[in-house]
Amino acid sequence: MSDVLILAGCPVHELLERQATSLARQLVRVFVEEIPIYRRLPREELDGDITRITEHNLRMICEMFRHRRPPTSAELAPLRASAARRAQERIPLEALLAAYHLGTRWVWDRLVATATPADFAVVLEMNRLILVYAEAATSTVCTAYLKEREGMLSQEQHAMHAAVSALLGGDHAALAAVRLAPGYLVMAIAVDAHPDEKQDEPGGSIAARRKLARIRAAAQRYATEQVLFVLDATGGLVLLPRGGETPSVTEVVEAMSRAAGVPIWAAAEQATPAEVPAAAGVAEEVLEVVRVFGRPPGAYRLADVLLEYQLTRPSRATARLASLLDPLQGNPDLLRTLKVYLETGLDRRRTAELLHVHPNTVDYRLRRAVSLTGLDPADPAQLQQIGAALAARRLTPR
Repeated sequence: MSDVLILAGCPVHELLERQATSLARQLVRVFVEEIPIYRRLPREELDGDITRITEHNLRMICEMFRHRRPPTSAELAPLRASAARRAQERIPLEALLAAYHLGTRWVWDRLVATATPADFAVVLEMNRLILVYAEAATSTVCTAYLKEREGMLSQEQHAMHAAVSALLGGDHAALAAVRLAPGYLVMAIAVDAHPDEKQDEPGGSIAARRKLARIRAAAQRYATEQVLFVLDATGGLVLLPRGGETPSVTEVVEAMSRAAGVPIWAAAEQATPAEVPAAAGVAEEVLEVVRVFGRPPGAYRLADVLLEYQLTRPSRATARLASLLDPLQGNPDLLRTLKVYLETGLDRRRTAELLHVHPNTVDYRLRRAVSLTGLDPADPAQLQQIGAALAARRLTPR
């Protein structure tokens, strides 16, 4: 077999080369027919940029067949630039790859349509080269697309953090350059760890990022404008723009929790842009109260925890409340057990699991705490005092 690939009596590269322009136009029509998002692209883009990059790919394949070698970096450069533009236009990567795969298959079918048994060796070599092209094109397009998207996301995150910082800091000069919603649903959230989120395992940080991405996506579905986030794996702030009808806080929190696959606690306040700093402060305080008093996951407003909130405000009674548990000061295991027992809703078995002890040990520690303090969590009135005392201790250095 000569160096030049001959198919049906003609060099393969010539079969493509002399039809490259017309084949490119035909291929673009196939993209429009087969890939839904291509039907929504402007005709100017289809006839211009999309057709040009399609023809470039065809001519690159021609050169691969002519010289029987992989594509060069210079030949792949236009694919990188085109993928970056598609990322900027927010065309999904799967649609872009679908076009490359469809185009590769379409060209291959036409090239081998005239092959005969005598061309078997040539077809095998063509198949090897077309697979080399598909691998190089896919790798190049994915890398360039994702690099561009990462850059865009970084810019978006920077702009988002700048907007949140300006809102929380009341920086009117910075806010002048930010497009703000008429109002926001300000949510302080606490997020439980996902089972896959093991800090001592390599995949833990990936699981945490995926969890946050799902939370952001779930919240964004309830807004037509950009939702603002300041989040890490344990929680943070979510500022949901309010346009027309404000969604139910419970509905939003339940959607975020389902998406994340973990329990979420949230405290929410409605605010105009000027009221966001105060609303965020109240939401964070309410969330702390919710967590201190062991409330179950879900959405809360200040009105839901008025008594508990007031009990945790600094006053002359704060130190006295905190001192109710001073007899346990020298027994950290007893204090910890009592705290976890309240946080689990008086569930001794769950308390034992969290403390890694036997349920009988929990019973013993609770009896000891009762004997030392005189406060019994089985008594509803005293339970409220214990909760208030635990809350006060968080605010009062011991």
